[in-house]
Amino acid sequence: MMTEFEPRNILVTGGAGFIGCNYVRYMLATDPAVKIVNLDLLTYAGSLDNLKDLPDKVNCETREGALGYESRHVFVQGDICDRELIDRLLREHSIDTIVHFAAESHVDNSISGPEVFVKTNVLGTFTLLESARNYWLEEGGPDHKSQVTSHDSYRFHHISTDEVYGTLSKDDPGFSETTAYAPNSPYSASKAGSDHLVRAYFHTYGMPVTTSNCSNNYGPYQHSEKLVPTIIRSCVNGTPIPVYGDGSNIRDWLYVEDHCSGIDAVIRRGVPGEVYNIGGINEWSNINIVRHVCGLLDELRPLPSSVRHLTSHSDLISFVTDRAGHDWRYAIDATKMNQELDWSPSETFETGIRKTVQWYLNRRET
Repeated sequence: MMTEFEPRNILVTGGAGFIGCNYVRYMLATDPAVKIVNLDLLTYAGSLDNLKDLPDKVNCETREGALGYESRHVFVQGDICDRELIDRLLREHSIDTIVHFAAESHVDNSISGPEVFVKTNVLGTFTLLESARNYWLEEGGPDHKSQVTSHDSYRFHHISTDEVYGTLSKDDPGFSETTAYAPNSPYSASKAGSDHLVRAYFHTYGMPVTTSNCSNNYGPYQHSEKLVPTIIRSCVNGTPIPVYGDGSNIRDWLYVEDHCSGIDAVIRRGVPGEVYNIGGINEWSNINIVRHVCGLLDELRPLPSSVRHLTSHSDLISFVTDRAGHDWRYAIDATKMNQELDWSPSETFETGIRKTVQWYLNRRET
């Protein structure tokens, strides 16, 4: 039986972005012994607003004997390609776990400007791997005086995407961990490259890595450019809701907190060198997503006065030219997560999207 790994000093890359900030919140709330160093360059996708009101305080005693509070979260603005910075953070904070979210991830942007995707997603991942290899495997890391193996002492967890597998037809089974890679955009190709680097560092150097490929995430703190925030914003403002093509493209939708719990399960109970697919088991076409969210807005927020002549928020739907290389269907087979790690999503799409819509509405009102 494998001993459960216990992360204690975690370097989270991209922790001011959508999924990263939710993971930071999840870990601080569920494990009071965890300390997090959060490294983010704060490009367009990351924001310090995502890190307000963290559940990061613990009671402590000051030098004068009085009771006070200590934060378990440290934010550092910086680039994952900066080797000197990564080296310093690993040593200063005795990092035993790296959770690597930082990535360029907008498919449309990768089509118009692919270079930054290769730099961040491939070179950035390489820089992190090299720094961790040197600190953990060559210097012995924070446990250099102990006799435990590197697999017992450290974890490098890499967050990838289902897009590395390409596209599916209507009747194809969902992507599994053994599905051949077939990326179709510069974004997914750069993520595939980083995945292969992570795998190589396990087989070549014995780096204690795990990788997870996830389906489409939704939930609080998502960037405004993504589908669900765009629908909500358009409904509230009474502006057209853009839908690519005919809206028939299908995605598997995963509530972000379920993703975070899945990542935690992989880090604690996953086998080094293995890949785990984390899916929501919720396949929806884009047009049905839009209509469902519009129905929730019909219930929770009346149409603005500027469009009161419409009968439903769904009347705002506007079909636009499909984007280049738009994969038709993604679906995740999460059997391995369920059978080996006893994980499954807690939210259905209906429960998760209601929470999400209400969160965005509440935020607009504060």
